[in-house]
Amino acid sequence: MRIGFIICLFTSLLSISAVADTLDGTLNHIDRTGSQFKGMTARFVYSKYTAIVQVKSDSTGSIKLKKTPSNEILGLIDFENPDRKVVALKGKTVEIYLPNIKTLQKADLGKHKGLVEQFILFGFGTSRSDLERAYSVTYGGPESVGGEATTRLVLVSKKPEVVQQMPKFELWISVKTGLPVQQKFYEPVPPGATTGDYNVFTYSDMKSTNLKDSDLDLKHPKDIKTEILNK
Repeated sequence: MRIGFIICLFTSLLSISAVADTLDGTLNHIDRTGSQFKGMTARFVYSKYTAIVQVKSDSTGSIKLKKTPSNEILGLIDFENPDRKVVALKGKTVEIYLPNIKTLQKADLGKHKGLVEQFILFGFGTSRSDLERAYSVTYGGPESVGGEATTRLVLVSKKPEVVQQMPKFELWISVKTGLPVQQKFYEPVPPGATTGDYNVFTYSDMKSTNLKDSDLDLKHPKDIKTEILNK
């Protein structure tokens, strides 16, 4: 299983304030609410564009994220349609439940734990200093997403190992609520190609909430097969 895919799965939280119509204003907006982030729930549409065949496929589902007092990240992403899949992150472990084949896959993130957590908190609970330390950030300007006014940021990681897997990111922040509306993750452009694959999460019905650890438990039947992905 590609770590890049895990990153994409988990792959932005801000507060209501005046319109952040500059890069500095948007980063300050992020900073004000980042320290207040404890957890969130939302619906999402996940779009995967495959450049070589010029095909876009969509999945829908729900997401829960929690930041514990010790700054550990718990995440649960339920891909409901068209193919059911539930992904959970707890500490250094990622679990993927595939109900159609009654299988639970487990992967130890090992040295990638911090990298994955960075993307889970990509805009959720992020301070300005953390964002600027990890990324080169540029202002993309105002845009509308699903009829909602947003501010777009363009980010390039300062870590070569991240750039190799995800050379660029875009993040759309609601002007009205300060909540993330959309995230876009670009994959590398293959040799000889003009464009690469990309992944988009578009959120709706997002709510800030206090979640219990048990709210992010991956629930599945006991009589299923277990696969260890990185022995």
